[in-house]
Amino acid sequence: MSSDPWGRVDETGTVYVRTADGEQVVGSWQAGSPEEALAYFERKYEGLVVEIGLLEKRVQTTDLSAKDAQVAIDHIREQVDAHHAVGDLDALRTRLDKLVQAVESRREERKQQRAKQSDQARHAKEELVAEAEQLAQSDQWRAAGERLRALVDTWKGLPRLDRKSDDELWHRFSHARSAFSKRRKAHFAQLDAQREDARRIKERLVAEAEALSASTDWGPTAARYRELMADWKAAGRAQREHEDDLWNRFRGAQDVFFAARSSVFAERDAEQTENLKLKEELAEEAEKLLPIGDLKTARASFRSINERWESIGHVPRDARPKVEGRMHAVERAIQEAEEAEWRRTNPEARARAEGLTGQLQAAVDKLRAQIAQARAQGNASRADKLERELEGRQALLDQALKGLQEFGG
Repeated sequence: MSSDPWGRVDETGTVYVRTADGEQVVGSWQAGSPEEALAYFERKYEGLVVEIGLLEKRVQTTDLSAKDAQVAIDHIREQVDAHHAVGDLDALRTRLDKLVQAVESRREERKQQRAKQSDQARHAKEELVAEAEQLAQSDQWRAAGERLRALVDTWKGLPRLDRKSDDELWHRFSHARSAFSKRRKAHFAQLDAQREDARRIKERLVAEAEALSASTDWGPTAARYRELMADWKAAGRAQREHEDDLWNRFRGAQDVFFAARSSVFAERDAEQTENLKLKEELAEEAEKLLPIGDLKTARASFRSINERWESIGHVPRDARPKVEGRMHAVERAIQEAEEAEWRRTNPEARARAEGLTGQLQAAVDKLRAQIAQARAQGNASRADKLERELEGRQALLDQALKGLQEFGG
């Protein structure tokens, strides 16, 4: 019979392993000496030790899932429980029990981590929704539109929440984007309608200007052209793709008329040369208004310059496009500044701001009166409560007044 600290082989070739619960049969060995039998089953034990060591390392250093780890633990435990190895099997069981605890700990950590990530994702999406709902009221069409598109990309990069929460937040987010798109579409539809009206008016002006271009009734026709020019300016800008073409036709028709008149009044060339000098001085004076600072002052100054311009008379035909182009460039800059100012001082938004400010001011005044009355009656508790309410209302009023200042009021 042969034995070692953890096992033995009896006379029949039966191999035993010693455990805390007593000896357990490992197997039968008939192929060699008892020493070879023990060595064989000791190697089986070392194999289990290696397997457990590798599994411990994987649990500690890799992202092995709890489910896969438990399957591996159960597989090794079956081999240990089968007692087909000679060695300290109880120590292996202890290591496996610790592994189970480690896996459970890892499972709980991951559960908490997922919960934390979910909370972070929920918070991030709530912030995206809040910003989208704020942008939905913006009139900064380009900047707000670009920001909303960026928010969509950010949303796509966040993890999904539970279905109900995710759907509710997405519904609010999508609704805010739709509301902004609807407002932007309505704004540009209105702008397009205004420019379409301007296009139709200018087409009629062009038609009349072209019809008058062959007239030899110099005085009245020239006066009518001045009236047409005033109507042109009052009509506003047409669509970009039509404005320059219509302007070229309008000015071209006038050029035909005034060129004919110039040929008749060739003797007035000297006068027209002087007119050119004066208009160049006015164009230079107008160009000093750029860039537009104070729109009201620039508009009044340009109107004065333009009145003097109109009173000067005609200039030589070959010089007219250049000098008038300089004036037209200044005029277009003022028109663009006017459009920007109109957008900034949207009357509906201003009215809403003024209405809110009035309501908050009335509430603040009422609270102050109630506080004074409570103090007079000796009701300090009510007065303190009203004071705290007043602080909140006053903060809202200050914010509303600040917003109203942005409209210039």
